[in-house]
Amino acid sequence: QVCSEKRNSFPTPCALKITDKIAEQFDNAVLLMVDGSKMSPDYRVPPIVMYERKDSKWILKDKHTIMLRQWEETRAIASQMLESGDHVLLVDFDSHLDDITKDWTNQKLNTKIAELASPVNGNI
Repeated sequence: QVCSEKRNSFPTPCALKITDKIAEQFDNAVLLMVDGSKMSPDYRVPPIVMYERKDSKWILKDKHTIMLRQWEETRAIASQMLESGDHVLLVDFDSHLDDITKDWTNQKLNTKIAELASPVNGNI
């Protein structure tokens, strides 16, 4: 995967090229990356790395200034999906290009997430 993050959580040249194109159209664009090394049910802090564009460069934003709404609920749902094995339903666009029968819009997964997030399950 050419655009995936490196261990040091710095965007690859491919990611930078894509985000530069987005930033040309949207002045306030940011680059969000998930730090896969911190993706676990026990990790209490959002595993997000954020860059903002300043003077034609992508600069790491201080993680203490990033606020995510409903992080605890998101973490709980992700944890449930990992425990149940439903995370294997996730299809990225690269997988879809390899096999067009795979649904990159992830409708089954989105339905499962909506069920887990519903007020009936004590969330939202």
